[in-house]
Amino acid sequence: MEKKITLPKHKFHIKTGDTVLVIGGNSKGQRGVVKEVIVEKDRARVEGVAMITKHMKPTASNPQGSLEKTEGSIHISNLKVVDPATGEPTRTGRKLNEKGKLQRYSKKTGNFIPDQSAGAGRK
Repeated sequence: MEKKITLPKHKFHIKTGDTVLVIGGNSKGQRGVVKEVIVEKDRARVEGVAMITKHMKPTASNPQGSLEKTEGSIHISNLKVVDPATGEPTRTGRKLNEKGKLQRYSKKTGNFIPDQSAGAGRK
């Protein structure tokens, strides 16, 4: 049986490459850069935040096995975008820029938030 693919019902306020502040959960108060946005689960992986330990089985190349620390995922509602101009966390909105394209902006300062993903789309 084929797995059903569901598209997101809305756009997210964060993108890959954004600097974010964690506003809830065990990692509250930490800042980091978004490495990946998991659209299907409304979650994101943030660099250096929500670290989890994975136990790796022994293999021929690694006969002892090991413990690896990796980033876990955080629900998007627990993240707030940091305004690049001021360094303060802010809510975001969307409005038309000079070229007539919708772009995110900071609701605190009114400045547009530049797209820092450089071609990396949402996964």
